[in-house]
Amino acid sequence: MKIYSDGFFSIDPIHGFLPIHEPLHKLPETYQELQALVDQMPIKLNNGAPGLLAAENDFEEKAAALPNYLEQVKKETDPFVKAALFRAYSFVTSAYTLAPAYHAFLKTGKYGTAHDTLPKVIAQPFVAVSEALGVFPWIDYHYSYSLGNYHKIDKTKGFEWENLAMAVKFSGMDDERGFIMLHVDINQFSPDLVKAAFGVSAEEANDASLTDSVALLSDTMRKMNDRRRLMWEASRWKHYNDFRVFIMGVKGNDDIFPNGLTYEGVWKEPHAYRGQTGAQDNIIPTADIASGVIHYYPQNQLTQYLMDLREYRPQCVQEFFKELTTEMNKRPLVERLKETNNQLGMQHLMQVYEEIYLFRNGHWQFVQKYIMQNTAYPKATGGTPITSWIPNQIKAVLSAMKALSDLMTDQGDWKKSAWQETYNKKVQLLNKQLEIVAIEAFDPEAVFKLNLEMGYQDF
Repeated sequence: MKIYSDGFFSIDPIHGFLPIHEPLHKLPETYQELQALVDQMPIKLNNGAPGLLAAENDFEEKAAALPNYLEQVKKETDPFVKAALFRAYSFVTSAYTLAPAYHAFLKTGKYGTAHDTLPKVIAQPFVAVSEALGVFPWIDYHYSYSLGNYHKIDKTKGFEWENLAMAVKFSGMDDERGFIMLHVDINQFSPDLVKAAFGVSAEEANDASLTDSVALLSDTMRKMNDRRRLMWEASRWKHYNDFRVFIMGVKGNDDIFPNGLTYEGVWKEPHAYRGQTGAQDNIIPTADIASGVIHYYPQNQLTQYLMDLREYRPQCVQEFFKELTTEMNKRPLVERLKETNNQLGMQHLMQVYEEIYLFRNGHWQFVQKYIMQNTAYPKATGGTPITSWIPNQIKAVLSAMKALSDLMTDQGDWKKSAWQETYNKKVQLLNKQLEIVAIEAFDPEAVFKLNLEMGYQDF
């Protein structure tokens, strides 16, 4: 496996999916008016006073009066400056376009229509820096909202979410910080995830080293799941709507953007991109490819959405995924374990599948509580349908589990009868939940309560 880097990210066993070093907290002095705008933008400022987004039209007026930094942006070569510029312009773009939708929600409980034209002073430099980075001109997970948006409060401490602050924010409230900084927290273990992926894809791996790599993949996913579960305390579900609308995308959200979005001074025709979403994170795709879950993805439109999101990542991440997929397709992990009847390796792989299931089912519970109980709007921030999107991927890992179990025999602590019992519960839980959400006016709390009844509540 090669190491892919763009100077901001380096996908390797040292950095994982986090930036090479801490992102810039502030823009260079050249862009002081842009920096001042993003500092004044949040609904609630650091001192507790209301920011520009707290009042209708205030932010749009200030944003439209920005200088056009196009020529300065085109000269930038430092990847960390480019990432910080992308972050600033993506936040400004989302705040500008979606402010009307946010204020309509405060009044009516329903998202209103967004602005459908982005002023030239924002659109031109934003598209320029997006093209320089090789990404779409819309808020993303990597350079903008999450991985490229943290700074440590105490530089001597680690990546625990309590020690991380957002460089740029929409609501300015603790629930937004906890929500997105926990994603950075989880990725503190991504170096070992990449190391494990390198290990399982290595052609020279023997039976022992392959088993060790699968065990590392399992252990790393367990650590990530332990941190992921902290979402319930890091960000209270009732406050998700304080910032959710601002990470919506144009594509898939026709009620909010019925005419798409015109980038003034760049393109004549409207464009549409998917919104920022945790589905743009790299943990689960890496685990799916390395473990073979990807071979069980259903062939349907929901899976196509998942593959579309691969394009909403830095080029270096996309190249990493492509090579990992190529290498794993040459010698699928399950087949290699089967060749030598490596039962210990299979047990580790089944634990990987278990952690992927818990990750996805935990995310499904986030959807049930943070989205379904907060709003009737049927789309996720990435523009995908909320009641079927994650269940589609849960079905894939359940299928992978079943196929692997057919190769396994009772050995050590692993007993097929006990495993089958827990597997059946997983299947029953999902089927019962899908029966409820199939009803037009379903009760979200009834979906959520099933997790506790079946023994799979996430907290």
